[in-house]
Amino acid sequence: MLSIKDEEILFDLADLFKVFGDSTRLRIMNVLFSGPTAVGEIAEALDMSQSAISHQLKSLKDNNLVRAKRSGKSMYYELADDHVKTIFKTGIEHIKE
Repeated sequence: MLSIKDEEILFDLADLFKVFGDSTRLRIMNVLFSGPTAVGEIAEALDMSQSAISHQLKSLKDNNLVRAKRSGKSMYYELADDHVKTIFKTGIEHIKE
């Protein structure tokens, strides 16, 4: 695996898993599996305020788990890439075992 010199990578990995450790962020990511979604649509789907959703989306974006695209006045969020989907799906598969 990693050498002792790669310890910084392990710290970064721990930080990544901390982001996955919040059920609200996981619920948001679950909604985003269906494709790009506006903040208001996410808030409605999860019965939460847009402010609360935006706060969590910032954390997900800061950790490169989601990306945003503007369309007119609306921001649409989507999962950043297939790696994010794989981590999410693998976690669900592990829990279901």
